[in-house]
Amino acid sequence: MVSAADNRKYTEAQIAEEAERLLAKLMHVECEASRSWNLEACREIAPLTLEINELKKEKGAVILAHSYVEPEIVYGVADFAGDSYMLSLKAKESGAKSIVFSGVVFMAETAKILSPDSQVVVPDRASGCSLADSLTGEQLRELKKAYPDAAVVCYINSTAEVKAECDVCVTSSNVYKIVASLPQKQILFVPDRLMAENIRVEMKKLGIDKEIVSSDGTCIVHDNFDPETIAEARSKFPGLKVVSHPECTLNITEKSDYVGSTGGMMQYVKATEAPYFMMLTECGLVERIEVEAPEKRFISGCKLCPYMKMNSLEKIRDVLVAPRPEQVIELDEDLRQKALHSIDRMFEIAEGAPHQPGKGC
Repeated sequence: MVSAADNRKYTEAQIAEEAERLLAKLMHVECEASRSWNLEACREIAPLTLEINELKKEKGAVILAHSYVEPEIVYGVADFAGDSYMLSLKAKESGAKSIVFSGVVFMAETAKILSPDSQVVVPDRASGCSLADSLTGEQLRELKKAYPDAAVVCYINSTAEVKAECDVCVTSSNVYKIVASLPQKQILFVPDRLMAENIRVEMKKLGIDKEIVSSDGTCIVHDNFDPETIAEARSKFPGLKVVSHPECTLNITEKSDYVGSTGGMMQYVKATEAPYFMMLTECGLVERIEVEAPEKRFISGCKLCPYMKMNSLEKIRDVLVAPRPEQVIELDEDLRQKALHSIDRMFEIAEGAPHQPGKGC
């Protein structure tokens, strides 16, 4: 592929200053999935981060980076970093002419649902998601026929056409509260089968009578942790805290000290005193905590998402210079409005009032 690079030139002083800025953050990254970040490595990428940061100002763009992408994106060029919905809200608040979403495609679709007047682009259109890609709108319409009395609830890790078919959208941080509050006993939860299993357990703990049915999607990262690894790690590292996501299997979540959303996991680790942590999630989150709380110590456990790792500085630079048609997110307006309804309904239920811009999850 021919690069769209501008090939801008920078002075030695500019490169040295940028390398020092990058090193101040990236030197703390120790996750085994990452490269070794020393001054030389930072100097290698400094011309690229300088170019991207100039381009986004010229283009009136904001760069959103999910916590799972590479740390040089999060700390080198991102205007906002976090979970997918928080990032979409930040984009909406910014009023940016252009939004570059460094994550996966369903996240960029969510940004477009909330910011229809902005151009939303993705660095790599192939950056899918095993959950979002497991269910189409047509398949969900067929499922709804089998469960006509069910409340239809979709996890935010779903396509815009699936969101458009649902009564309410949920995130991993508000799913239990929303499901518990719905008047229907039967809940059709899509697309995450493993999160559905965790919902069943949580509803039972709360004494709430719900029948949870689901489609069969799973996350290729969170569906692949071995519970035996937890037992082995606890025997070797006394005082270890195990942290996992509700996209994990029950034999992982039931053995964890904390189960929560991406943001919740970060908050838990930062606020908890423990000699070691095992993070059963995507390695990018571990790298973020290493930077933001360098005193914390982690043992091996995280896994890589191949889709998130399709993002790169080079692709971000190129999409800023000249996005190809397939990199631009376009949504039919009727579909966008229907999908927006399920998202707005989420905030009405979770917060007890209509959604106001700026209130994340």
